[in-house]
Amino acid sequence: MSLENGVMMQFFHWYTPADGGLWNEIASKAAELAQKGITALWLPPAYKGIAGGYDVGYGVYDMYDLGEFDQKGSVRTKYGTKEEYLAAIAAAHEAGIQVYADVVLNHRMGADHAEEAEATPMNPHNRHEPLGEMRKVKTWTHFTFPGRNKAYSDMEWHWWHFDAVDYSAYDDELDAVFLFKDKQFDEQVDLEKGAYDYLMGCDLDMENPEVREELKRWGAWYVETTGIDGFRFDAVKHVKAGFFPEWLNHCRSTAKRNLFAVGEYWSYEIEALHHFIKLVNGDVMLFDAPLHYNFCEASKAGNAYDMRQIFDNTLVQHQPALAVTLVDNHDSQPLQALESVVESWFKPLAYALILLRSEGYPCIFYADYYGAHYEDHGNDGQEYEIWLDSHQWLIDQFLAARHSHAYGDQYDYFDHANTVGWTRLGDSDHPGGMAVLLSNGDAGQKWMEVGVPNQSYYDVTEHIDQIVTTNDEGWAQFHCPPGSVSVWLPKEG
Repeated sequence: MSLENGVMMQFFHWYTPADGGLWNEIASKAAELAQKGITALWLPPAYKGIAGGYDVGYGVYDMYDLGEFDQKGSVRTKYGTKEEYLAAIAAAHEAGIQVYADVVLNHRMGADHAEEAEATPMNPHNRHEPLGEMRKVKTWTHFTFPGRNKAYSDMEWHWWHFDAVDYSAYDDELDAVFLFKDKQFDEQVDLEKGAYDYLMGCDLDMENPEVREELKRWGAWYVETTGIDGFRFDAVKHVKAGFFPEWLNHCRSTAKRNLFAVGEYWSYEIEALHHFIKLVNGDVMLFDAPLHYNFCEASKAGNAYDMRQIFDNTLVQHQPALAVTLVDNHDSQPLQALESVVESWFKPLAYALILLRSEGYPCIFYADYYGAHYEDHGNDGQEYEIWLDSHQWLIDQFLAARHSHAYGDQYDYFDHANTVGWTRLGDSDHPGGMAVLLSNGDAGQKWMEVGVPNQSYYDVTEHIDQIVTTNDEGWAQFHCPPGSVSVWLPKEG
């Protein structure tokens, strides 16, 4: 699989069963996924969280515990044991798939002991506004990791390793972010809420030398222990941007190899993404959250959405080499905090737009591929049962087409509000070209050039039975059904 046609897969969702089986599932499916065209897997946080064997992984407790120690009520994590995690990575590597680890550098949760300190309560909606005078606070900030008993690292975490917390036992009814004495919120973070450094739990102080060195020490240990190939950074808009290149360079130099990096900067403000990229000197790619929001809006608007604008104000439009394109993820799925669902009817169109074009590094979401079924409470307190459709067969067709024919020059035909398309002309190693047409309204048709004269093409989606043949100049009128997509590849013989 050539690097230019690499495809990442997010191999989990928020409601992945807490049965400890995910690592084994990866090991059993790695060879099949590689054959389908998946070249990298983004795996969930592999370390122990505050909820032990039930934690999705973002409530970070102990980053050195990969399902090895009896802590927070379990040895294994939600996804399995350390041995199973390492076996899953080995199986992926054996199949030729890279593995990206989910890394949370923003916060810690579930401390082992409370401590007294001094802090100033700040308005959680305006981090520059004090809600009172500095006062004595009692906070859960002392991490001793008794189950690990100093294995791999003997560092204990105390209040002075953090900027802020959102709870003090002495002010348990006060809605505030408590900024510790002589601390300030980190710079180079998102400007929402004044300074969006604090997100949750115990917020790491990236200006503290002990914190920086311990994170670097852990990163080097993690890469050596697991053999992973790169990182997905969680919540980068809440962490001092300049620390990411520093941390990455340390991990790369100690590992003596390149390591991929993509960050989650969840914002529709494209300028905020550009600013982060500038601060990290382009060393970290970003998920194209604005593109996801465009997909969400388009899926809800139906044929009232102008498809010529689907890439407007997106990262893949402005900086395609640094854009990881996605349709949905664990945070945007139904009943989650950032719920912004792309409706099922539009997902085939969206996946065609990320998998069959030349720009961006596409990421497939587990729940879109395999489907999902779960129950949870919504923001209104009601219980909901959610069924997410599987789009596996169609995504597989797109993956095969990407691997076989998504090469060469790309000609765009974004000249109609409801029907848009593009062609790829192929190259010497992948001849024949490809045409893609999609519509969010009525059945579509469009004259497009694939560059091969008198060649017959068929729709691999099986939405249209008829064969289309190009004229002497390599043009043909391609079709797609209403509210759907067709992908036309050269017919052999």
